[in-house]
Amino acid sequence: MMRRDRILLAVTLTAVFSADLYFILLPKMRSKGLTSGHSCSCGPNKLTLPPSQGGLATPQLSNWTSAPLLDGTTSEPAYGGSKLVRLFSHPLYNIQTPALGPEERLLQVEQLIDYYRRKVSHWERHMKLYSLAAALANITVTNHEVTYDPDTSWLKFHLGINRYALYSRDDPTVLQLIKDMQSMTVISAGEGQMGFGASMVKPSGHHLKLALKMRNLAKAMFKPMRQQRDEETPEDVFYFVDLQRHNAEIAAFHLDRILDFRRVPPVVGRLVNITSEVLKVTQNEDLRAVFFTSPANNTCFFAKCLYVCKTEYAACGSPDLLEGSLSAYLPGLSIAPRISIPSPWIRSYTFTGREEWEVNPFYCDTIKQQYPYNSGNRLLNIIDMSIFDFLIGNMDRHHYEIFTKFGDEGFLLHLDNARGFGKHAKDEMSILSPLSQCCMIKQSTLLRLQLLAQSEFRLSDVMRESLQEDSLRPILTEPHLLALDRRLHKVLRVVHQCVRRLGKDEVITEDFFKSTVTPEAATDGTMQR
Repeated sequence: MMRRDRILLAVTLTAVFSADLYFILLPKMRSKGLTSGHSCSCGPNKLTLPPSQGGLATPQLSNWTSAPLLDGTTSEPAYGGSKLVRLFSHPLYNIQTPALGPEERLLQVEQLIDYYRRKVSHWERHMKLYSLAAALANITVTNHEVTYDPDTSWLKFHLGINRYALYSRDDPTVLQLIKDMQSMTVISAGEGQMGFGASMVKPSGHHLKLALKMRNLAKAMFKPMRQQRDEETPEDVFYFVDLQRHNAEIAAFHLDRILDFRRVPPVVGRLVNITSEVLKVTQNEDLRAVFFTSPANNTCFFAKCLYVCKTEYAACGSPDLLEGSLSAYLPGLSIAPRISIPSPWIRSYTFTGREEWEVNPFYCDTIKQQYPYNSGNRLLNIIDMSIFDFLIGNMDRHHYEIFTKFGDEGFLLHLDNARGFGKHAKDEMSILSPLSQCCMIKQSTLLRLQLLAQSEFRLSDVMRESLQEDSLRPILTEPHLLALDRRLHKVLRVVHQCVRRLGKDEVITEDFFKSTVTPEAATDGTMQR
């Protein structure tokens, strides 16, 4: 009996030792071996600039996760000045794209000018008839004269859209458009289709969106404030019934620009007088019908729909002023067609359902064999989008849109980001499933993520600085800004795990063009945003 106990004890100890060796000691030995194989003297997260790539950085795989998580304090640039200016002066943000011919540009000048001249004529005829009908009905109409300027910033924005992005890195038009949208005179509200394919007031009691037309024929989508900055999405609320946050739209545009994706249309915060700039200029009777005065004597409006469209879901001014986000319209579908495509990683919009990607860890192997993900950049662009969504905490990316002119090689539009920044303490790792399952990433994306993980270009710091330019500042609370740093490290950790498993040649895809500045020029901090 005692001998059998000794044998059982020996077998147990052997099993424990074997498990310890396999699961603990061997991974540590492999990690040390991998580190020694890619060692460098450049310090944690340091990027080197070899002359062979014209000043572009190459990844140091050994230190992706070795840098400690950043604390809540901000740090000043090592050489003084603006971190944001220094970031946009870095060689990674000055990469030369190929020369743009007619096929690489979304629109041609003559085509766009002719289109909007016809728009002006149509508007003038429409207002003449509407004013006559209003006079017969004894209705007062505010008639704004329409101006047409071929040099206006929103027309230049449309002309700048190309195969690679919505705007070029060095194009001052976007910054001018952001400035102009804060003061453009509104001449009509809720007329026609919205920029992203929805109707005047989206048929949901939670999601109010208004289409605003400006005096110079610019158009913007207005999303009113529904939550205070420090309010969080309740734990019991599903992602598909979450409120849309105007400040999330604003912050998403700034983050997209900092990541150098440039796939979010320009967004700016603005205080809108919903009486004089919406109710009194709208010609839409359905929109007029949802306006009312609250018991607190504030002007309010709500969505018109079949279900939860009640006054308790209304957006209210104080008493007339209501802050919100203004998103610049993309060119009309008649001259710049777009198609909406379901995401391969679409979520189940039911209380209990689950999609295949949520239960099948090899789901990406199937996707890689299907058109249009079996060649080109489409799958890599979806992975870019998943990284962007993970950073903002957006679980509602059920579709993506592309311009049909650019075909399969066109970039994805990052539209409708208002369900981001809902929970600063929650990092929803399932959003990163395209990255973790496919184990692919563009080299340019990876290097910029590594750059933003360094204290000199800390993501939360450059976002804080960029968001200070908006008139509705502060746009994000500090917990949301610091969550960006934490999530960025988690993205890099996922990439690192993929490289350890498959090797960097299988994971990292080269996609660079020539840099337009030298590393020395990037250190003087003199380039303007």
